[in-house]
Amino acid sequence: MSGPNTQYDPVEVAALDPRNLDEAVVAALAAFARAGSLDELNTARLAHVVKGAVAQAKREIGALPPSAKAEAGKRVGAAQSALGRALAARKQELEQDRDQRILVEESVDVTRPVGRRPRGARHPLELTSERLMDAFIGMGWEVVEGPEVESEWMNFDALNLGKDHPARQMQDTFFVDPPDGGLVLRTQTSPVQIRTMLERTPPIYVVSPGKVFRTDDLDATHTPVFHQIEALAVDKGLTMAHLRGAIDHFVRVMFGEGTRTRVRASYFPFTEPSMETDFVCFVCHGDDPSCRTCGGSGWIELGGSGMVNRKVLVACGIDPDVYTGFAFGLGIERALQLRHGVTDMRDIVEGDVRFSRQFGMEV
Repeated sequence: MSGPNTQYDPVEVAALDPRNLDEAVVAALAAFARAGSLDELNTARLAHVVKGAVAQAKREIGALPPSAKAEAGKRVGAAQSALGRALAARKQELEQDRDQRILVEESVDVTRPVGRRPRGARHPLELTSERLMDAFIGMGWEVVEGPEVESEWMNFDALNLGKDHPARQMQDTFFVDPPDGGLVLRTQTSPVQIRTMLERTPPIYVVSPGKVFRTDDLDATHTPVFHQIEALAVDKGLTMAHLRGAIDHFVRVMFGEGTRTRVRASYFPFTEPSMETDFVCFVCHGDDPSCRTCGGSGWIELGGSGMVNRKVLVACGIDPDVYTGFAFGLGIERALQLRHGVTDMRDIVEGDVRFSRQFGMEV
C-alpha cells in the first residue's frame, strides 16, 4: 500500500489557487451588491456560497496531506469570512429597505373615516349557476326550485330508489331527527322534478338548480354541501335524439362552439336507458397526452343522463304510453372547477372574499 502524497501542492489544485479564490470572492461580492431583494440575495447566496468555487475549495481541503491543510484552510477560511460579512451586510441593507417600504405602502391613516361594512363579492358559484340557467332559458325552459328538507318518498321512492338501495343508508344521507321520521336533507335536486311532474300536466321543460347534502368529508375534492343543476323534459314523442341535442347545445354554450360530445352506457334507477356524457377537452382538444385538465384522455366527464324511467312517470301520475321524458344534470362546483382550473374544493366553500373577487361580475 502506498503512503500519503507528502509532495502534494495545493496551489496546483484549481479550486485552491489563490487567484481563483480571489476571483470567486470578487464575483460573489458583485452578485451580492446586484441583488435588489432578499429573494435575489438568497439566489446569489446559493450560487456563490453554498454551491460556488469557495465551497468547492473547502471540499478539496480534505484530500490534502496534513502539511498542506493548514495553509489551504486559512486561505479558504478567509474567503468564507469575506463572503459571510458581505452577505450579512447586504442582507441587513435589504431588510431595512423592505421595512421602510412596508411602512410606506401599508401605512394606515387612522383619522380617515372607513365604511363599517367591508365590500363583499358575488360568489362564483352563483355566477356559474346563472350562466348554466341562461343556457336553458335560452331554449325556452323554466327555472323551478324546491325545499332542501324533503320527504323520503320524494327523494327516493318516487325516483325508483327502493328501500334497500345503498343511497338510502345513513352513511350517504343526512336524516332529520327522528331518523325514522321520513324527512331527509335532499341528496339531489331530482325531488324538484318529482314535485313539478306531480303539480303540472305535460309538456314540461324545467331546470332545477339548488343545494344538496351528502355525508362526505370536506377535502380537496369533496364537500358535504354542494350544488347541482338538473334538467327535465316531458312531452309527447321525446327520444334520446332530443336528449343528445339538448346536451350538445348546453355544452356549446358553456365551453364554446364546436365542442364535441360522446356518450357511454350507464345505469341510474330513475332513467332507462341511461348514459354518461363526455365532452372533448376545451384546453387541449384531445391533442395533448400530458394535459392536466383531461388527464391526457382528451375527454372530460359531464354527468349522468337518460330517458325518464316509466316507473317514475307512473309514480307522478303521468301515462308513460303517452308521454316520454329525458333528464340530465351536473354539479355546479364541477362546472366552476372545469372552466377556471380550481383544484381545491375548500377554496370554493371557505368564503374568502379574495377568492370570489378574482372572478369579477361574470363567470
